[in-house]
Formats: sequence, C-alpha cells, structure tokens
Amino acid sequence: MFESLGERLQNAIHKIKGYGKITEDNIGEMMREIRLALLEADVNYTVVKEFTNNVKEKALGEEVQHSLKPGELFVKIVKDELTDLLGGENAPLNISGDPATLMLVGLQGSGKTTALGKLANLLRKKYNKKPLLVAGDVYRPAAIDQLQQIGKELNIEVYEEGKKDPVEIAKNALSYAKDKGYDYVLFDTAGRLHIDEKLMEELQCLEQEIKPQETLLVIDSMMGQDAINVIEGFNSKLSLTGVILTKLDGDTKGGVALSVRHLTNVPIKFIGVSEKLDGLEIFDPERMASRILGMGDILSIVEKAEEAISQEEAINTAKKMKSGKFDLEDFLMQMKQIKKLGPLENILKLLPGARKLGLNNINIDPKQLAHIEAIILSMTPKERHNPDIIKASRKTRIAKGCGLSVQEVNKLLTQFDQMKKMMKQFSNGNLKLPF
Repeated sequence: MFESLGERLQNAIHKIKGYGKITEDNIGEMMREIRLALLEADVNYTVVKEFTNNVKEKALGEEVQHSLKPGELFVKIVKDELTDLLGGENAPLNISGDPATLMLVGLQGSGKTTALGKLANLLRKKYNKKPLLVAGDVYRPAAIDQLQQIGKELNIEVYEEGKKDPVEIAKNALSYAKDKGYDYVLFDTAGRLHIDEKLMEELQCLEQEIKPQETLLVIDSMMGQDAINVIEGFNSKLSLTGVILTKLDGDTKGGVALSVRHLTNVPIKFIGVSEKLDGLEIFDPERMASRILGMGDILSIVEKAEEAISQEEAINTAKKMKSGKFDLEDFLMQMKQIKKLGPLENILKLLPGARKLGLNNINIDPKQLAHIEAIILSMTPKERHNPDIIKASRKTRIAKGCGLSVQEVNKLLTQFDQMKKMMKQFSNGNLKLPF
C-alpha cells in the first residue's frame, strides 16, 4: 500500500534536504515531482492542486526562509499537509448505546460480510464488547452461510431468520440482543448500487428502525476515483459516519485514501490490511502520513505486540536474556508469540527508514519458521534447556524426527548460540548498533 507513492515522495524530499536555502526555483522542481507522484497514485486532481499549493506557500514562508535546516522543516510541512489530507485526527468508533448498533453498507462484492466479522473481532479484542452479528443480506446466495461460517470461526453468535424482510429481522435481532445481554449489534446488509432506488429505500427503512450509532460504507480501494461517486451516492441517502477501505494490502495505488475525506467529509475509520479476520486496522491519519514518508510507525508495532504478548511474559523473557538463561524452550515460545503479530515482513515495513534499509522488499518464507519449530519440537525438554549436550547422535535423532537434515539442525544451533552471545553483549552494553 502506497509503496510507489511513498518512494516517489521520499526521493523528492531527499533532494530538498541538500539545499541550504529553499527558493522559488528549487522548490518548483520538487513540487512538480510531488504533483506527478500524487497524480500517478490516482489522487483526485483538485486535491493534488490544493495540496501542492499549500505546501509551496508554507515552504516559502518566513519561518522556513530563515531556518538553519530548511529541509527538515519542509519534511514537517509535507507530513502535516498529508495528515490534514487524510483527515487530521482519527475518528473514533462510537461504542456507546444499550446496545450500540452498527450498520454496514456498500456495493456488492466490496467485502462487507468479511469486514463485519473483522469489526466484531476488533470490538471484542480492543473494546471488550460482546458483539452479535445479524444476517441481513437476504438476497445474495450463501450470504447467510458465509456470515455463519465467520461467526463460527470467531466464536461470535450470528442472528438469522433466513430470507425474510430485512427490516423485520433487524427489529427482532435488536430485541434478542437486549434479552441476551449483547452490547454491540452489527448488521450485515445486501450489496447494492447506490443508484438502485428500491434497495436504497430499504436501507433508509433499516436506518430508521435500528437508529445505528455507526453507518459505515465499505469501499474497495482498488476501484480508484469512482469511489468518491459511490460515497457521495450513499451519503446523500444515508447518514454515513465513516468508511472502511478494504484491500489496502494489495497493489492498490492508495489515491482514494488521500481523496476521500477532503472531497466527501466522510472520515476513513478502518482499513483492511489482510484477508484474515484480524486484518482490520483503525485508521490514523498521522501514522499513515508517517508510513508514506518512510518515518515508520513504531506505535502500531507496540500496539500489535501488546495484543499478542503479555507484559509478564515479556519481562520474564528480558530477565532470562540478561542473565544468559535464555534457552531453546524460551526461543520456541517467543517464535509462537511473534507469529501472532502477523507476517514479519509487514512488521519490518513499519520501522523508520525501512525502505532505505531494503526491509520493505524482504520476503520471509513461513516454511523456514516452520522448520525451526519442527527441529526444536523434535528435541527432548532436557535438550531444549541445555543445547550444549546435543552432540552427533542426538543431532541425527532430531533430524530424523523432524524430517530435515543434520546440517539444518547444526545451522539452527549455531545461529542460536550466536544470538545468545549478542544478547549478552547487549546486556553488558558492549554492542553498538550499526546505525
């Protein structure tokens, strides 16, 4: 997501950093590059024009003119303008209500049903809510079955009455949720074209019946500038409170994300970053601007780690590393926890300067991690706690047990030994980082 745009913007900004002074002439060249980068990313022309004019005006202002480091101020200006373009501040989800209600709408095939499951999962994990999913798409074949399958996978109840009137289903579901103590009810609806008057009237009736705290529109980010027309079409009939942009993990140019808020005034609340049911992120304009400009997103890494790794376990591991008692059993546990964070290459991309260090192009083969896990699991508890006792005969047995070669067992043991030595140097303060 935003890979090409980020690279182009960073290249343009890198040139300006070398200038001792920002002038009308040298800023003009930079703004042309930034303008082209935004247009190629499918950002709306009006938005691009306003953005570049704002950046240029501020870059030629008194503060920048008399600054000792004009390049750094220019980077701040671009980041601030990019943040404003993306919405300024993140728009929090309304979680108040007894129960709170949320209705998901969108075009057919935009990924509403899956997004509903992801939202329910996030509500339960992040906000400690007890969600109920309501199957209101009575037109698409297998839509109810799909939602039931998602509910089963997440262990979240799905309320359904088959192919009845959606408004009546919604009314009954609300009553059921109150009786059973659910505190957040999420309604699935049928996908429709925003010009389909009959189906839009049905959505309006649903909105009047359930009075949702949130009416979110699901948009496929691959559809480009037509997304603006879709948002405006739905917003003219319903009271949209936000947008969910899906498929931002694909090869999308990302232009729609930079145009939506500015042109429609409807905030982006969530982005879909993978097809998995935990692949939904709260959209934060400032963090996204930092990612685009290669400044990283450490806060997102911390949040992911807090969700996957308990504080107590992290403290215990740190103590073991410092004392030199970190063994293969601990290493196996750490690997399992790291896997919960999602694909490692996605985590590396969030680090500051990831593109410069080439971390954005790293592909980590999940099979390699599976091989390491298989080798350690083929060891006895005694061997995991005391890797030094693993000699030739033990290595042969371990290799046979996991179906791999003795060389691969040797490789893991060597790497683990090197890692322990590095940990010891870090804890003694003798190892300096290479950057």
